[in-house]
Amino acid sequence: MASYYYLISSLPELRADGDMPLSYEQFLGLCQSNVSEENMELLRNLTLISEEGPLVKEWGTFYRMLVKELAHQRSLNLGRNYTTVYEKDGLIAQAVSAAMSAKNPLEAERVLLEYEFDTLDSLVGLHMFDDYVLFGYAIKLKLLERLTSFEQEKGKTEFTTLLDGIQQSVYSL
Repeated sequence: MASYYYLISSLPELRADGDMPLSYEQFLGLCQSNVSEENMELLRNLTLISEEGPLVKEWGTFYRMLVKELAHQRSLNLGRNYTTVYEKDGLIAQAVSAAMSAKNPLEAERVLLEYEFDTLDSLVGLHMFDDYVLFGYAIKLKLLERLTSFEQEKGKTEFTTLLDGIQQSVYSL
């Protein structure tokens, strides 16, 4: 397993409640001269649902459970049955429940992001300066990248438009 003393120690800290200090492309640029071609290819193709790479399989197992729990709880909130069989985890269910009770969708995403960061920290464990830490960092960057793709004003405008449409429908009854 490779050691990345300089690379990892030079990367800016990633925080669930912070800004994205560098883009994923910038991160890949920093990795280029320090990471094997095989791992570079895995990093280039990394998504939140990838299954190949150090730490990625463990993350994928967790993330699939999280997505299924989200679908389950959203279905229940809409009064629909969720018929997909999945492995239930109490901690994941609790985190999703906390997110579902957030005051708005962006706050819910932040609650989930904090939980995902904590889970990644647990998965990385005591690894230092190796592939696990590198891929954990990459996944965190992908999560932050996803969060920054949400446009609050655009979302608020769309919500207002939908709400107005519903109100018009109700008033016309």
